[in-house]
Amino acid sequence: MNKYEWLFWVGLAGLSWGTYVPLIFYGGNELGGKPASRILAILCVGVAYFLIGVVFPLVYLYVWTPAEQRPEMNTNGLLFSGLAGAAGALGAICVIFASKSATQAAVQAQLPPATYRLYIAPMIFGLAPVINTVVSLFWHPNKGQPLHFGFDMPGWKLWVGIILVGIGAALVLFSKEEAESHKSPAKPQPVAVAGKLSPETSS
Repeated sequence: MNKYEWLFWVGLAGLSWGTYVPLIFYGGNELGGKPASRILAILCVGVAYFLIGVVFPLVYLYVWTPAEQRPEMNTNGLLFSGLAGAAGALGAICVIFASKSATQAAVQAQLPPATYRLYIAPMIFGLAPVINTVVSLFWHPNKGQPLHFGFDMPGWKLWVGIILVGIGAALVLFSKEEAESHKSPAKPQPVAVAGKLSPETSS
């Protein structure tokens, strides 16, 4: 089982990142209505980061892990791990503000609120693997040497693959968001008030 355990974690990471944007879109909409509503959504993201990224590691390292098995602390490891966390948190915040800004732009243009927002997820998940690959082509850090750069010209298949991954991810997510935007909203259920339908639901 250990031979294929990594596939489980890969699938779980894909599931987590793949569901993030739809979840934050819906959560932000539920909290919407006031200018500061998106800040509350960011706070919820921060609480989740704290519980999963701070509390759990502290318990794991200093309660469950014997002292001799704890990792060594050095400046480079702590700095770049912190930068990775900052990049993840900043990305989460940017998605929230992108959703807010796209909705406002559509409303100002007298278009359906989801007109521009449906481009957000395709662009993010189409762009991310391209940026990841390009950075990896130039940045080759070694232990104790984080600023080690170089470039070896890859074969044509890599460039074609980058383009196809970006286009494929963008098309898949755009198609999904486009289909969601064309769905008609659910009709409200009649609510009985004092033996008659309420004014909001009666026709």
